[in-house]
Amino acid sequence: MPQGSHISSADSNSSIPQDVSLASVASASATQDGSETSDPPPLRVSIDDSRPPSDLNKAVPPPPPPDSDSDDELHDLYMPGLIVPTMFLPIPNTDPLTTLLSKYVSEPHIRPPRDLSGDWHHADLHTLVMTNSWRAIAKMARDRIVSTNPGEVNLILSLWYLRLSSLSRLRLFNQTAAECNNLFAVLSTIDPPQLRAHVFDKVLPFELEVMRARCVYWAGDHMGYLDTLSALLRRCKLNARKAADDSEASMWKERGARMCLIIASQLVEMKDFAAATSLLESLCASSPSAQLHSAIARIYLQGGHIAMASRHISIVEANPDAEPALKYTNASILAAANGDWDKVSKYTRQVLESDSDNVVAINNLAVALLSQGKLREGIEVLETALVASPSAVTVAEPFLFNISTLYELRSALALNKKRSLLIEVAKWSGDGLKTTCLKMSSS
Repeated sequence: MPQGSHISSADSNSSIPQDVSLASVASASATQDGSETSDPPPLRVSIDDSRPPSDLNKAVPPPPPPDSDSDDELHDLYMPGLIVPTMFLPIPNTDPLTTLLSKYVSEPHIRPPRDLSGDWHHADLHTLVMTNSWRAIAKMARDRIVSTNPGEVNLILSLWYLRLSSLSRLRLFNQTAAECNNLFAVLSTIDPPQLRAHVFDKVLPFELEVMRARCVYWAGDHMGYLDTLSALLRRCKLNARKAADDSEASMWKERGARMCLIIASQLVEMKDFAAATSLLESLCASSPSAQLHSAIARIYLQGGHIAMASRHISIVEANPDAEPALKYTNASILAAANGDWDKVSKYTRQVLESDSDNVVAINNLAVALLSQGKLREGIEVLETALVASPSAVTVAEPFLFNISTLYELRSALALNKKRSLLIEVAKWSGDGLKTTCLKMSSS
C-alpha cells in the first residue's frame, strides 16, 4: 500500500468502507505541461464497485405471522405516549450548504433556490427519497405519527424509524439521539412487564434497535457502540437457533449478517483490521460470495497485507458467477496498492466500457490520471461525469472531494471552479451533504 493510506470513516450509516484516502497519490504530480507541483492535497480513491457487499439500508424480510396469542396481545396495545407532539424537536431551517451559498454566491439571481421549509405535501414518499428531501420526510413522519390512532402501534413504530433515519441523514445526530431516547423512555414504561417484553421481542422494528445503538456511537463511546452491536449479534444468533420455521430463521440470519458488516465497519474505523477480517472471514465461511471476498480484500489492503488481499481477489477472479466489473475493480485497487497507475487506468476504463455511469470507476480513473501527471485529463473526466449525471455525482462525497482537490492543484482557477461546483451541488444534491468535501470554508 502507498505510505499514509488509511480507511475513511463512516458517517451517518455504517457499512463496509468503500473509499481509501491516500495521503499522497504521488510525491510530486506533474501538471499537463510537465511542471512539478509539491505536496498535493490528499485524494480519495474509491475501492468498491457500485454494489456494496451488503446493502445495510435494504428492507429486512418480513417477520413470520404471529400466532393467535400474539394477535390477541397486539389488539390490546394502545400507546398514546408514542404520539405526544412534545417528543419531537424542531428541525433547524438552515443547513451548511445554504451557509456556503450565502458566502460564495452573493448574486441572488445565480444562487439556486433551496426549500428548507420541509413541506412534504407536494410529492409522494418515493419522490422525496429519490431527491434526498430528508427534511420533508422527517416532517412528514412526525405529522403522521401525531395523527395516527394510538392503537396502530406497528405503523407508529415504523414511522418513528422513518423520522429518526431522516434526522440522521440530515446529520442532526444530537437531535436524533434525543428523540430516540424519548421513544425508548416511553417503551420502557409499558406495563405489565410481560407486555413490555412482547413489544420489544415481537413488535419493535429491529432497525430501531440498531438506531439506538448508533446513538451510542454519536455520543463518542465507540467501545460502548461495539458492545451494543455485539449484544444485537448474539440476539440474532440465539433467535435464529430458536426459530420455529425456516422463514423466521432466515430473517434472523439475514439480520445477523448485517450486524457482522456493521461491526466490521466499526472495527476498520478503529484500525483493528485483524479483528474485522477475522469476523468477515467467519461470515464468508458460512455464506461465501464474491462481494464478501472483495470486501475482505479491501480491508487487508488497508492494513497493508497485500498477499492476503491478493488471495481473496484470486478467489473472486476464479468465480465464474462474479460480475466482470467487480473483477476489474478488484484488479484496479490491487494495482493501486502496488503503485501501478497504468494498470489502474486500464482496468477502470474496462469497467466504464460496460457501465459509463459508474461513479466509483470514474473517481478511480481521475486519481490514476493525476498520478501519471495528467492533471487536465483527470479534471475533464470528473467534469464530464458531472455534466452527464449531476444527480448521481453531487451526492458522492469522495467525487466532490477529488474534483475540489484537482481544482486546487490548478490554483489560478480554483476559487471560480469550486464556486461553480457549489452551485451545481446546491441544484442537485438535496439535504444532508457533508459540505467539508467541497473544501470551502464557511467561516
